[in-house]
Amino acid sequence: MLRPLRIAAVAFVLLAAAVSSARAADVTFDDTARFLAGMQPSADSPLVPLTRDPAWQRHAKFFDGAFAQLEQRQLSKIRSWADLNLAAPRPTMFYLFSGPDFLYADAFHSKASTYVLGALEPVGAVPDLTRLPRGSVGAALYNVERSLGSILSFSFFITKQMKVDLSANQVNGTLPILYVFLARSGKNIRNVEMVALDDKGGLHVGGDNPGRNATRGVRISFAGSDGEARTLYYLATDLSNSGARATGFLKFCETLGPGNSLLKSASYLLHSGNFTVARDWLLANSATIIQDDSGIPLANYNARQWRFFPFGRYLGPIDEFPGRYQERYAELFTRAQPIDFGVGYRWRMRESNLLLAVKVPGSETAPAAETTSAAEPAPKPPRPKRLRPPESIPPSQGRFYWFR
Repeated sequence: MLRPLRIAAVAFVLLAAAVSSARAADVTFDDTARFLAGMQPSADSPLVPLTRDPAWQRHAKFFDGAFAQLEQRQLSKIRSWADLNLAAPRPTMFYLFSGPDFLYADAFHSKASTYVLGALEPVGAVPDLTRLPRGSVGAALYNVERSLGSILSFSFFITKQMKVDLSANQVNGTLPILYVFLARSGKNIRNVEMVALDDKGGLHVGGDNPGRNATRGVRISFAGSDGEARTLYYLATDLSNSGARATGFLKFCETLGPGNSLLKSASYLLHSGNFTVARDWLLANSATIIQDDSGIPLANYNARQWRFFPFGRYLGPIDEFPGRYQERYAELFTRAQPIDFGVGYRWRMRESNLLLAVKVPGSETAPAAETTSAAEPAPKPPRPKRLRPPESIPPSQGRFYWFR
């Protein structure tokens, strides 16, 4: 009689293990994102018991407050600005030197169907949170908070700090940050796949061999409140001239363009002679470019190919980037319209500058002599800190149709 009982007991243990494994497998990408974002996962999610932990509840309260303030202070105003000024959005948007900043990509280009983010930071991983050792979930949540500290406060990532924060524990890299931003932007994540690009720009999924000089990344399929399917690519790539020439990142992007581009808090890298490949690619493959002054120097735009619509105030670079003052930018911004939000390194509302550059239709066939030179213009000496641009002129009434 004992033997059947033992068999039954073993069977029960095996069944319990199978049920536990099945429950772990039921942790969806979307539930994981919501949990990391401090939002309740679905009612039947295996992550629900973890939301009773005081560490998660504190985390949720912190993020509720931080994202509510950010929405009121910046994101809602950026969306309103974009609705008024971007009358003909393209399906693809490119955001180079982005880090994992889907938050502002979505705010500026909420109507895009494909988002391509490219930066140096690795993709990382989000493990099954139900299998992490006891107590380590709280540490992971705290690390996510630290990683987002600067962008929640100032609208940009501090790169050196981010490198430390994104490698601190099992929940690492840019992927958990992308999860948080997607969830807090009201998106529903449907699938997540690790991908790689070969040096010709070909996309490889799963175990495919991309060959040498592969660009690693992630493809996230998601839907917004309208239910429309959208795709986010984050690709870890070196955008310097040597990296851009050796990898297939820009070749892959070219298959999706032309698109709308965003450049924000880009460390003035595109002012350097070591980033001319990426700079010239953006100028050739963008229908519009939204940037602050850390993006493409005004001198590198072909004035016959682009129309410029300045917003905000140009005060020159912050102290960390001396020698990047642009006389042409300052002159352009004497005619700027005001904006009611802050963005970029000068993140305070009345100190920010934003340039909408729109390519003139048909201008791609301009003679070679009219195209942008890849040579880096000599930097102008920095202006005195007290110098301020003239007061902005009042905006014209009604929609700002850039295609007129």
